Amino acid sequence: MTNVRRWGRHVVAPISAIVYFGFWVASTWGNGGVADNAVVFGLFALAIGLAYWMPTTALVLVVVVPVLQLFGIVEAPREDTWGAYVAIALVMFFVAVRPSPWLRLAALLIAAGVAALGAWLLAVPTITRPYVWSSWVGTGAAGGLRLEFSLLTAALFGVFAGAWAIGVAFASIRRVLVIRRALEATETRFEATDFELRIAQERARISRDVHDALAHSLAVVVSQAQGAIALQHTRPEVTAESLQNIADVGRTALLDVRRLVERITQDDDVTAPRETLADIDGLVSSMSEVGMAITVTSQGEPGDLAPSQELAVYRIVQESLTNALKHAGTTSTVVIALDWSEPGLSLLVTSRGRGAPLVAARAGVDRGAGVRGMTERARLAGGWLTAQPSSDGSAFEVTVFVPTRRRADSARTSGASTGNYPRTLLDGAGAPAASAPAAPPRASSPAAEHDERDLHA
Repeated sequence: MTNVRRWGRHVVAPISAIVYFGFWVASTWGNGGVADNAVVFGLFALAIGLAYWMPTTALVLVVVVPVLQLFGIVEAPREDTWGAYVAIALVMFFVAVRPSPWLRLAALLIAAGVAALGAWLLAVPTITRPYVWSSWVGTGAAGGLRLEFSLLTAALFGVFAGAWAIGVAFASIRRVLVIRRALEATETRFEATDFELRIAQERARISRDVHDALAHSLAVVVSQAQGAIALQHTRPEVTAESLQNIADVGRTALLDVRRLVERITQDDDVTAPRETLADIDGLVSSMSEVGMAITVTSQGEPGDLAPSQELAVYRIVQESLTNALKHAGTTSTVVIALDWSEPGLSLLVTSRGRGAPLVAARAGVDRGAGVRGMTERARLAGGWLTAQPSSDGSAFEVTVFVPTRRRADSARTSGASTGNYPRTLLDGAGAPAASAPAAPPRASSPAAEHDERDLHA
């Protein structure tokens, strides 16, 4: 549906040009003025057709036509063809729909100049055109030439500026609707992300519960078995009691593990991978509709990422674009650079802009759940993420590294590794080689030490 609306906006201008040209050809057919005015109608129709696709060219054409008429190269406006200047109003509308503020300002200035040119052609008589506006409307020379020129300039500029204002209003309404849909989608995505993180936290808790249940149960089983072996000759009645205790503990542990596993397998498919790297282009197109200037570059041969890793990269790009929209406004500029030259995907999202933010910046050191969510996604994908202002403070940079499958497999099978990278990616001194991106340092904490102890438990 989005593509249909986008292409619909692109074909409105060409269709309007065809209707305009057909109308004026038909209206002047009976008067025999088609041949004389065909060039004027054609140039105006061409300007209308290019107004949305090539607005600069369209603005040049609406200036060229009155200039050609002024020098007598093409037919000047007459009492039955001066209304063809409505093409300039249509061009102003389509150009004003574009999101560029500089283009809109240029269009408004050109409208003023073209209005003066048109008024001159309509009001000022020449040797070849002694009968102009006064004779057409039947007022003679009443009011003087200067008054007629001023009134016609004001009237034409009012029509052109009115069409320009309608275009600006239409674009603003459309942009508000697009932003509203984007914010609604973002809220939905935040809810889904919150649910995913809750599931991840629940699974982490389940894994700890499984560890604790099995560790406790196996310790009891081993203790009972050793006691039974030691007392089987002196106190044989203890053996039966120990075997009963072992059976009870094993049955309880089996029930606990089965219950925990069922909690893992019975959840819905919310966390199943959906979007891939191929969907980034569609995401960029939809965000560009708001007015953001987004550029995507890719370097190197794409590697092999797992579906969950591709989903993580897509979500990180999506969150980065949303943050740029929220904090830098609709005129922000974003560059998305994907680099496959290393044994993994290096992603750099640079956003800059000084537009009006959609939401107020957070006070204090807490940057919200967005950056934490992106960091967690990168970590679960086997990589890392940093989000911070650029060195000169003119932009905000999100840097991500996600290893490919081959690299992740080699990291698991390598006997000696340093940090997050296999030994093969390090130089002889043990420091990261120049070709391998450095991972952020891991902070030491009691929780991290506890996790290390759990790994060896």
